[in-house]
Amino acid sequence: MSADKAFLQTLAAIVGAEHVLAPDADPARYLDDWRGLFHGRAQAVVLPGSTAEVAEVVRLAAEHGVPIVPQGGNTGLVGGSVPDKTGRAIVLSITRMNRVRSVDPDGNTLVLEAGATLEQVHAAAEAVDRHFPLSLASERRCTVGGNIGSNAGGLAVLAYGNMRDLVLGLEVVLPDGRIWNGLRTLRKDNTGYDLKHLFIGAEGTLGIVTAAALKLFPRIRSRATALAGVPSPEAALALFRRARAAAGPSLTAAEILPRFGLELASRHSGAPDPLRAPHAWYVLLELSSPVGPGLSTVMQAVLADAVLAGEAAEYVTTTEPKEAARLWTLRESMSDSQKLAGASIKHDVSVPVSDVPAFIHEAGLAALATLPGCRPVPFGHLGDGNIHFNITQPDGADGKDFLARWDEMNAAVHAVVKRFNGSIAAEHGIGRLKRDLLPDVKDPVELDLMRSMKRLLDPAGIMNPGIVLPVPDRASRTTP
Repeated sequence: MSADKAFLQTLAAIVGAEHVLAPDADPARYLDDWRGLFHGRAQAVVLPGSTAEVAEVVRLAAEHGVPIVPQGGNTGLVGGSVPDKTGRAIVLSITRMNRVRSVDPDGNTLVLEAGATLEQVHAAAEAVDRHFPLSLASERRCTVGGNIGSNAGGLAVLAYGNMRDLVLGLEVVLPDGRIWNGLRTLRKDNTGYDLKHLFIGAEGTLGIVTAAALKLFPRIRSRATALAGVPSPEAALALFRRARAAAGPSLTAAEILPRFGLELASRHSGAPDPLRAPHAWYVLLELSSPVGPGLSTVMQAVLADAVLAGEAAEYVTTTEPKEAARLWTLRESMSDSQKLAGASIKHDVSVPVSDVPAFIHEAGLAALATLPGCRPVPFGHLGDGNIHFNITQPDGADGKDFLARWDEMNAAVHAVVKRFNGSIAAEHGIGRLKRDLLPDVKDPVELDLMRSMKRLLDPAGIMNPGIVLPVPDRASRTTP
């Protein structure tokens, strides 16, 4: 009996033979990344049903020196949840572990397993008249564990923060198979190092999150949504400032959209441009509150004042959910719709909010200097400084030739990000895609501390090797 066969048989004994899948059972789900940039191989896909089973699988893998790729819904955008091409790793999918363990409406907390989808989280919160604010287009498939591993952001970071701000406690299986039970639901716990933050945003490189205690909020009972046409990013920022001053914490979203992107999104989704005339830029605002109506009056006043100040040319506003959904469709279709115009080179970056207009201008010039005729499509989260600076190929150009300039375009855009003291990975993470860019943007001391933490917790380098940081054995590194 070969060692590999014995290893797989022991896996089957731990989780059940039906939960050890052949690596090619569903490659699109387990071995290919969401964007199709990375394609891996694995010994097997393992689906444990409990934290105890995860711990046993990890201990077995550690004994045999088998790499482990933790995986939730596999909706990541940087190649952090698929194995490399060596075929040595196992994919450990947590999707069977989706049970709600407890809900406390008084404490506004929800404890559930990491394989629960974001859609399940929303349903569990609504069942007790509460709200969980993380909102992603992939909510039917993405999991809590994946959201934690990538420190997911989404559309409501402005008001609620990203995933790091929504987690109270974690349960984690460490690379040696030990279980850390940090599932506390306390708002105040000042007892030394807050270890949960090591694992949030670590992309499964330090351990496997198996359960989480999440914050809940009062259920939203009123919303007001508006789309305004504005002449420039500077005017967009002025409108955002005006809305934030008038609405305070009720301002839960502020998105910026360019005209070219809105045209593509309208064609892709079928949602019409709701304004009478085309505008160079657009701002999508949303106010929301757990108390009664009144937000529409605030929104109307903000926008009327913005028109008088020359910050906005025209606007539409609504409190009707169906009409609001049509406005949001234009924003949520922005990325996928760029396929209509050809290939895109995408960037998920952030800069200080006050620098967003200058960044958009300078990054656009840098992109055009790198490839004349390319079409920048900067859009996204104006309120928190996270701009998806996507670049569409020149009209009529060859898509493959354009994508061959990926590294060159990355370098040009990221140089601008660095000048503004920004981040090259705002909400999608590092994964495999941006791993080798870190030395150019991280402080050397910070990078050394990250490597030290990896060596301390995972000295054998079996936990999601090649993700975020290079693996200790350089020979086992892979490239996209």
